[in-house]
Amino acid sequence: MTTAVVEEGTFATVRRGVALSPELRPGLAGTLVLAFVSMAGRVAVPIAIQQGIDRGIRAAGGPDLGVITVIVGITLAVLAISTTCGYWMTRRLFTVSETALAALRSRTFRHVHDLSMLHQQSERRGSLVSRVTGDVDQITQFLQTGGVQLLMTSGQVVVTTIVMLVYSWQLTLVVFAAFVPAVIVIRLFQKRLAAVYRVVRERTGVMLGAVAESVVGATVIRAYGVAGRTGKRLDTSIDNLRVAQQRALRTSVTSFSTGEIAAGVALAAVVVVGVLLGVDGGLSVGKLTAFLFLVTLFIQPVQIATEVLNEAQNAVAGWRRVLDVLDIEPDVADPDLDGVGLPPGPLSVRFADVSYRYPGGPVVLSDVDLEIPARTKVAVVGETGSGKTTFAKLLTRLMDPAGGEVLLGGTPLTTVRFDSLRSRVVMVPQDGFLFDATVAENIRFARPELTDDELELAFHELGLADWLSGLPQRLDTPVGERGEALSVGERQLVALIRAYVADPDLLVLDEATSAVDPATEVRLQHALDAVTRGRTTVAIAHRLSTAESADEVIVVDAGRVVQRGPHAELVAQEDSIYANLYASWLEQTR
Repeated sequence: MTTAVVEEGTFATVRRGVALSPELRPGLAGTLVLAFVSMAGRVAVPIAIQQGIDRGIRAAGGPDLGVITVIVGITLAVLAISTTCGYWMTRRLFTVSETALAALRSRTFRHVHDLSMLHQQSERRGSLVSRVTGDVDQITQFLQTGGVQLLMTSGQVVVTTIVMLVYSWQLTLVVFAAFVPAVIVIRLFQKRLAAVYRVVRERTGVMLGAVAESVVGATVIRAYGVAGRTGKRLDTSIDNLRVAQQRALRTSVTSFSTGEIAAGVALAAVVVVGVLLGVDGGLSVGKLTAFLFLVTLFIQPVQIATEVLNEAQNAVAGWRRVLDVLDIEPDVADPDLDGVGLPPGPLSVRFADVSYRYPGGPVVLSDVDLEIPARTKVAVVGETGSGKTTFAKLLTRLMDPAGGEVLLGGTPLTTVRFDSLRSRVVMVPQDGFLFDATVAENIRFARPELTDDELELAFHELGLADWLSGLPQRLDTPVGERGEALSVGERQLVALIRAYVADPDLLVLDEATSAVDPATEVRLQHALDAVTRGRTTVAIAHRLSTAESADEVIVVDAGRVVQRGPHAELVAQEDSIYANLYASWLEQTR
C-alpha cells in the first residue's frame, strides 16, 4: 500500500484538495466578482467622509448642504449594491461548498469502503469515521466562515490599498512598514500551526475511536467490571486532545497578538506622519480623516487573517488526513471496465498453489491446490487459527493471495468485475451482521425489489414461517443496531434468508451455526439444507454437524490441506486429524 507524504505543504494540500473537489470550481469567477464589488463598497464611507469634509463642510463660503446630500445619497446607493453583492457571494459560496464537500465525504466513504478488510482492521474504526465526518466538517466550517472572510478581506486589502495610494503614497508606505515584520512573523508561525493542528485532528480520531469502543462494548465492560479502566482510557484520550488543542491555541494567540501590535503601531505612525504632512499643506483634513478610516479597513483584514489562520490550519490538517486516505491504493481493486463477468451457470472453485501471509506475520495458507466441482457442498474444518477463515476471504476476494490464484468457473478472480462477483457469490459471516432496520429491510439489502409476499414465501420455503409468525411485528419487526434486538441465532436466520433471496451460484458460510443453542442450531440446519441445495457451497465449519451433511470435507492444518474426502471416510481413518477433531467435538456435545 502506498501513502501520501505526510509533511506536504499547506498550499500543495489545498491545491490537491480543490483538484479532488471539482464541484468547488463552477461559478468561482462570478463569486470573485461579487466579492470584489462587495469589498469596493466598503471604501465608500471613507471616501464619502473625505468628500463631505473637503467639499461640503469646508467648502468655500461655508458648508454646502447640497453637496453633502448628494454625497450621502451616492454612498447609500453604493452600500446597498455592495451589501446585495455580499449576500449573493455568501449564498453562492455556501451552496457550492456544501455541494463540493458532500461529494468529498461521499468519495472518501466509498474509498474507505473499497479498502481491503486487512487495512480497515489495521486502523481504528473511529479514526476512519472521523476522516469522513469530523475532518470534512472542519473543512466545511472553514470554507463557510473563514473562507468567506478570507475572500472578502483579500478584496478589502486590495481596494483599500489602491485608495490609500491615491490619497497619500507616503502614509501608505508607513502602513506597509508597520505590517511587513508582522507578516514575516505570521508566516513563520504558519508551519508550526500546520503541525500542531495535524496533531489535534489525529487525537480527535483517537478520542472518537475510544468513545465508539466504549459504547459498542458496553455489555462486555459491565460484565467484566472494567468501567473504571475504560473510563481512564477514555479520559486519557480526551486529555490528550485537550493538551493538543491548548498547544494549538497558544500558537494561534501568539500569531494574533503579532497582528494586534502591528495594528497599533500603524495607527500611531499614520497619525504622527499625517499631522506632519497636513502642517506642510500636503494633506487636507478630509484626506487625513479618511486615511485613518482606510487604515482601520486595512488593519481589520490583517487581524482577521491571523484569526482565520487558526481555522485554516485546522481545516488543512483535516484536508490532509482525508487526502491520506484517498491516497491509499486499494490492494483488492475492482478491474471495472477492464474486467470480465463470471461465466453463466453453476460455479466451480479452483485454488491453484495459493499461499497467503498477513503483513509482518507467519504464513497462514501455504501451497493450497484443490478443485471443488460445481454444485458441491464442501465443509472446511480445522483447529482455530488453521487458516479456514482466510480460505473463505480469498474465495470471496476480500483479500488477494500472495502467491498462486483463485479461479471461479475457470476465471481468475482478479479479472472479475465486482458487480459480477458480488451478484454471483455471497458470504454469510459468522456474526450475521444486520443493519438498524426491520427484518424485511435487512433481507431486501440482497434484492430491493422483493414484495412482502415474496419475502414471506422465502420464509416458508426455508421452513421458517412459524419463526416469522412469532416475531412481534413479523416482517416489520425492528432488529436494532447491529441486530441486537434479536438473539445470535435469530440474526443468523435473517442473514441466511438474505443470502437465500440473493440466489447466488456460490455460497460461502463462515461458521454460520456457531455460538447458538441446540434448538436454534436444528432450525438453522434445516434452513441451511434448503439454502445450499443445488448450488456450490463452501462452509467453514466449527460444529462438525455441518461436516456430517457435506458432500466432502476439506481438513486444514497449519495453513495446509492435509485431508480431503467424505465425512464417513475421513472419520474412519484412525488417529487422523479429522478423526481426532470429530471425537473431540462429540465429547463436547454430550
